[in-house]
Amino acid sequence: MSTEIKIPDIGDFSEVDVIEVLVAEGDVIKAEQSLITVESDKASMEIPSPSAGTVKAVKVSVGDKVREGAVILEIEESGADKAEPPAAEKPASQAPAKAEKAGSTEKAAAAEPKPAPAASAGASAAGAGKPVQVLVPDIGDFKDVEVIELLVAEGDTVQAEQSLITVESDKASMEIPSSQAGVVKRIAVKVGDKVAQGSEILVLEPAAGDAAESPAPAPAAAPAAAHAADSAEPMEQQGEAASPATLARGAEGVMASQPVERTSPTQDYADDIPSNKLPYASPSVRKFARELGVDLNRVPGSGDKGRITFDDVRGFVKKTLASGAPQGAAAPAGGGLSVLDWPKVDFSKFGPTEAKPLSRIKKISGANLHRNWVMIPHVTNNDQADITELEALRVALNKENQKSGVKVTMLAFLIKAVVAALKKFPEFNASLDGDNLVYKQYYHVGFAADTPNGLVVPVIRDADKKGVLELATETSELAALAREGKLSPAQMQGGCFSISSLGGIGGTSFTPIINAPEVAILGVSRSSHMPVWDGQAFQPRLMLPLSLSYDHRVIDGAAAARFNAYLAALLADFRRIAL
Repeated sequence: MSTEIKIPDIGDFSEVDVIEVLVAEGDVIKAEQSLITVESDKASMEIPSPSAGTVKAVKVSVGDKVREGAVILEIEESGADKAEPPAAEKPASQAPAKAEKAGSTEKAAAAEPKPAPAASAGASAAGAGKPVQVLVPDIGDFKDVEVIELLVAEGDTVQAEQSLITVESDKASMEIPSSQAGVVKRIAVKVGDKVAQGSEILVLEPAAGDAAESPAPAPAAAPAAAHAADSAEPMEQQGEAASPATLARGAEGVMASQPVERTSPTQDYADDIPSNKLPYASPSVRKFARELGVDLNRVPGSGDKGRITFDDVRGFVKKTLASGAPQGAAAPAGGGLSVLDWPKVDFSKFGPTEAKPLSRIKKISGANLHRNWVMIPHVTNNDQADITELEALRVALNKENQKSGVKVTMLAFLIKAVVAALKKFPEFNASLDGDNLVYKQYYHVGFAADTPNGLVVPVIRDADKKGVLELATETSELAALAREGKLSPAQMQGGCFSISSLGGIGGTSFTPIINAPEVAILGVSRSSHMPVWDGQAFQPRLMLPLSLSYDHRVIDGAAAARFNAYLAALLADFRRIAL
């Protein structure tokens, strides 16, 4: 009989995107097997099948919008789902065969089948203990966490402390272990469920060694054991390979569990990879990979049991970019970056155009900026520095040094203050090298220079050993060389920290891109007079916006805020530099 499978109640979401189709026409599916993965702006979830059968037609495709009641696919229900008569009503000659499939006493059954009720076989499979509920333990401050993986299936034999499910909050994922050994009789949760401390995960029938002496299980357990045996029978009769969640017979005939196959999907997977063998990654990692256009099937997982982590995705992108692998639609064959082709538009259809090639500097810097933005998790901290007194000092110094021809700029003061902040916060004067953080004992500060061909970053070497007047002179000379296109490669290498100043142009704040392998960069916007409360009245003060972008793998938010605040304090009272 053909049956339509529809989208069940999906909560408060009116429409969700189909991001994965996990089955195809002709597939034989089981009850509760995931059919598609949908995603809203807040979460992703897998939609399971309410019954077993063979897929006749798939009614949705990746990218479709679906809502509750939408038809997913049409299946031909299998006979395994049809109601079976109770075990007690079946002929005695059939009971041993069913018991042989459901129980774990294989040797005895093979040697001399005895006409015993199915309930006896089910009881012997897991020992003489009473069924035990396994609950979610204390999971800290999280009230509700999402189940993202089921690591066992009904009928599996589990050990104490073996992981049962994986749950994920917005900050972390964790595996919930079993409180004792036994055989899984019933699973009470599914992927996408929200659970909290005390929620039921599954029901275990304790192993013989762990069970306390107690009466034999109630006869009510018999139908469950018989049903488990019945539902397994058609698969064996059809000669199909057992799924990873089914039981496998060991060398001595003992029933054992194979590892549960991971079916955590990603949006873009190769055509030659079956949908039921998708990569093992959490929904948040899959979403991250989709945003970067990464095919998770080509990303090796370094986490527990091969789980793919955020760092695995970042490392894969870094390796692909470093190898110069092609991007675009053909990227999966070359390197796994499955981003869309750049749109090809005939702009002349809409009006007059003129094409000019990118400058050499923009070609080089563009590739570096793209790599840095993709590979480094940028965060920007914004602050303001009161430079009223500092600006007065700068003006006074320029008046005093008119004859020398040296013009003191705010950049010279910024470099001096940055060096002092780097000494106080050494993690900002470091670089990542694999799993090591390399702390530098020198202070080379780069500054972005605007040229007709694009931005370049000359580097002031040993800035800690130079005074403000020396820094002003050297920055002026390097900026002139940059505009003339005469900077040597050596004059643009070895930087520890960079400053990008837009003060002469405008703006209130921006997010400068970190210049790898540095871990931070300071953006400076145009200063302006603002009313500042001094405790008694508002006073006009000259305020300088500071935008500090930092590598969140190395620097946390608190350290960045302290760095920016310390830098602002130095600029507000430059005498602190001497302390």
